[in-house]
Amino acid sequence: MIDKFVPDMHSQSIYRIDYESLKKKGIKLLIFDLDNTIAPANIDLPSKEAINLMYDLKDMGFNIVLMTNSTRKRVEAFKNTLEIDTCASSKKPLSKNYKKILKLYKVEPEEVVAIGDQLLTDVLGANRMGLTSILVNPVSKYDLKVTKLNRHIEKKLFKIMEKRDLFKRGKYYE
Repeated sequence: MIDKFVPDMHSQSIYRIDYESLKKKGIKLLIFDLDNTIAPANIDLPSKEAINLMYDLKDMGFNIVLMTNSTRKRVEAFKNTLEIDTCASSKKPLSKNYKKILKLYKVEPEEVVAIGDQLLTDVLGANRMGLTSILVNPVSKYDLKVTKLNRHIEKKLFKIMEKRDLFKRGKYYE
């Protein structure tokens, strides 16, 4: 069961991921989490750096979806500024909205990467669906209340994974 929490890749941030390598591996769709992956949970607009990254990724031919447990109201400014599709209130790690996205974009799980900062939502959701999961470090120490609870549980999971030599925080791999 613990293997469902182990990310396929681990990167310091969305800006350090080797997207060229993903493209060469046949990845067509990138699913990004919002809060503490693209922007801090208390910031209402994407940074210039995030805007540039999304445009570069679209130029590379990737389809991009912002999939978040945040509300539609929170997501709207990111959707409009980044000009990407969104799935708000997605209830990650449940599979329902992942399935909808796969069907909408006509892609197979092995053609999709999900990128996020949490084991309990982003990594677990992606792994349960057979997607490639990439864990990134949170961009901020600020977390919503529910995320604080998740972080507490994550600490325990990280200890178990490290003890079993499955994952080590601070070690980045692709």
